[in-house]
Amino acid sequence: MNKTIRRASVFVLALVFALLVRATWVQFYDGKALADDKDNRRGAIETYSQPLGNIIVAGRSVTGSARTTGGDLAYKRTYTDGRLYAAVTGYASQSYAPTQLEGIYQELLDGTDPRLKTVMDTVTNQRAEPGNVVTTIDPDVQKAAYDALGDKKGAAVAIDPKTGRILAVVSTPSYDPSSLTDANTAGAAWKQLNADPDKPLTNRALRQPLPPGSTFKLVVAAAALEDGLYSSVDQKTVSPNPYRLPLSTDELSNENPSAPCENASIRVALEYSCNNVFAKMAVDLGQDKVKAMAEKFGFNDDQLDVPVRAYPSVYPSKMDQAQTALSGIGQFDVTATPLQMAMVSAALANGGELVSPHMVSQITDSGGDVLKNYDNDTSTKRIVSSSTAAQLESAMQTVVEKGTGTNAQIPGVTVGGKTGTAQHGENNSQVPYAWFTAYGKSDATGKEVAVAVVVEQSDAARSEVSGNGLAAPVAKAMMQAALKS
Repeated sequence: MNKTIRRASVFVLALVFALLVRATWVQFYDGKALADDKDNRRGAIETYSQPLGNIIVAGRSVTGSARTTGGDLAYKRTYTDGRLYAAVTGYASQSYAPTQLEGIYQELLDGTDPRLKTVMDTVTNQRAEPGNVVTTIDPDVQKAAYDALGDKKGAAVAIDPKTGRILAVVSTPSYDPSSLTDANTAGAAWKQLNADPDKPLTNRALRQPLPPGSTFKLVVAAAALEDGLYSSVDQKTVSPNPYRLPLSTDELSNENPSAPCENASIRVALEYSCNNVFAKMAVDLGQDKVKAMAEKFGFNDDQLDVPVRAYPSVYPSKMDQAQTALSGIGQFDVTATPLQMAMVSAALANGGELVSPHMVSQITDSGGDVLKNYDNDTSTKRIVSSSTAAQLESAMQTVVEKGTGTNAQIPGVTVGGKTGTAQHGENNSQVPYAWFTAYGKSDATGKEVAVAVVVEQSDAARSEVSGNGLAAPVAKAMMQAALKS
């Protein structure tokens, strides 16, 4: 073999070796990345080659799968009462990444979760039969909240205080997830939904913190009782009316100028929602103590998974005394989700202990065998003493019996609540937010529920916007549905 042929042979062998190296690199190193690439249609073809597993509410599937005609995607997702359950299920789309429970349990629902594989699946290298997600949602409570909110822009959450099971998650205006499932029509629906100024795709119940207004006074009251600033909800406070904000000429007044708010006790201050009392109380405690109590209830937690990750409710860190005073009435930079405020009421109703909230009871394989039981995987955290919880429960009952929350009264049910009307916009230039958080305990059965409602916007005149007028009736409907015998 002459020198030229040898060199050519070596060069060809080098090219072959390089090709083998590259092929190996692509197959074993880049393979997963290529398979997971959102633009790789093979993933969608595989996902929708068979029916998906289902999301179940009270033993009934609220999702399904339908055979498609034409194209390379054999099935598409369908929804029963899609608008009612959109804040729970989210959507599974042939064009867009899945959201909510559809996204969190995507592998379980499409059969790629390793826990689903049988020995035969492994031998034949076949995809397993998909599993199912069993929720904690009570369909009656969910529908009561959805119907009561109606055309209002807002959200509502209901929790069982003793178990942490989330009974309802509603966000309005809602949307039909079915409009996003088909690749042929999803684009137009997506564009329309995102152009809607009311943002129907936003889960307001879990992922839109807003100023909680006077509902936050429960947190400040809890901090004052736990700290010993006041020993009882019936002890007189030191609270001038009006209250001049520290280092300021601004005076904080009350919605009802004739309310007995000067030096009012915590019970009376909650009954009449006295701003002067809780603003001064926050200053007397100091922002660090108020923040510590807020964080015990769940504020500033950026890893609150239910299992959908909720946006953190916020109590700010750095404030001057005037800002601390405003934080005491749920203003300045304080924000909360309905989930968070429901957690506050749930902890107080449960003797001061908060059971971790969750909206999935269990996940199962296709045959119904339980892969994980989340009801048995909850944690319980003491937030306040049983004495503090009992005192605030009693004061919240006064709010409903004869205070600002009378629209939440239910015959045969002990109800305690707190209203809130939060300023919105610069200098309160926009329509305020109406809040109500409460707990209800059936006198006959002992069943319990904690709820929170926010109404961002309604057709009510600005002068008629209040927690009692707009949010309390929604909370009442939810409690009635949850506590019926």
